[in-house]
Amino acid sequence: MRTARLLLLGWLLQLKVMMRSAFNGVLSVVWPMFFATTAFFMYRAGRDEATLVYASLGASVMGIWSATSTSASSVLQRERRHGTLELLAAAPANFAYILIPISVAMSTIGLYSMIATLLWGRFVFGIELHLVHPLLFVLAVPVTIASVGALGFLLSVACVRYRSAWALGNALEYPVWLICGFLVPLALLPNWVGPISWVLAPTFGVRAIREAALGGTPVADLLACAGLGVAYFGAGILLADHVLRLARKSAALQLS
Repeated sequence: MRTARLLLLGWLLQLKVMMRSAFNGVLSVVWPMFFATTAFFMYRAGRDEATLVYASLGASVMGIWSATSTSASSVLQRERRHGTLELLAAAPANFAYILIPISVAMSTIGLYSMIATLLWGRFVFGIELHLVHPLLFVLAVPVTIASVGALGFLLSVACVRYRSAWALGNALEYPVWLICGFLVPLALLPNWVGPISWVLAPTFGVRAIREAALGGTPVADLLACAGLGVAYFGAGILLADHVLRLARKSAALQLS
């Protein structure tokens, strides 16, 4: 019960902190609109309504990943800059349980990007979205958000001791768009991309959302997405404990 309360309050607090930033607020509005508009114009050239819906759903999940990737990898840089990283590491609560709400809050902010992208496509480009399985669609969205947040948590822990962590997040943003099939079907990519995409929860998240919206069987993809999210959380907790032991051993929370 204590852990659940810690995670919930941490998530709410981090949401408030992020929404207080005017810069991040403007960026969250402009960034998804820019890429969604680019995607819509590209697919509109094909004059196929189905491809526009495909692009609309993919672009909406792109916003969730973009809100998480760079921010999650550099979140502890912010804490280090504010002088609070050492306090977080010394807190009586498990270090991983302090980091998890931060990354999940970031992916939750990405929910705005998803909603805004779908509305942008509807009112500006006339893309009508008729949900075949509305209940599964409503379920697929939070599962995808939680799994992307878990991946962001694992990424933030892996980068906790490096000052250049933000660069890794930037480098991962666009390749994940491609290899997870946000805009380009995986069948059109080289065969070696497949095994990489299978270990990334966004691959199954966007598939589940599309199948729930357009018709299909999203249950298997939902379970795969949720399973990968749980695996990310487990690996992140173990890695956080290991990193914290190394930091205490060397009396430093940074390597570079």
